[in-house]
Amino acid sequence: MNEELSRQMIETADRLAGAADALNRVLDRLDAQQDALNAKVDRIVAAVEDNSEQGGDSESLRKLQERVAELEKNNTDLKAQAARVARKTLSPAVSALLGKEYESAEKMDAAKLDRALQSLSVEQRIAVKAEMARAGMIE
Repeated sequence: MNEELSRQMIETADRLAGAADALNRVLDRLDAQQDALNAKVDRIVAAVEDNSEQGGDSESLRKLQERVAELEKNNTDLKAQAARVARKTLSPAVSALLGKEYESAEKMDAAKLDRALQSLSVEQRIAVKAEMARAGMIE
């Protein structure tokens, strides 16, 4: 049964590492989309300012203002989506894996953490440590 539990923990840690990688990719894409939207907003603002300096017609100014408002709304939505995606706690599987080694949720000693995670691959250890750092459990 102990081997079965260890195998299940390793499988869970593998899935956790995959999920962490997927979340990182999603966050990277969201950042790229946000940067693209910011660039568009900057171009539109510059166009509006140029147009207002040149005394442009009110119809094109109104369209540009609507477009700026739409892009700002999209930007706000992307920021909210990125905030929802960011995980602030450890998953139950990681908590169970570390629960054998640690009794409290205080900051953890690096040597003990390395011993607890030595059964994982290097990539999995990195993913678990990154998740724990985001949760504020390690420095």
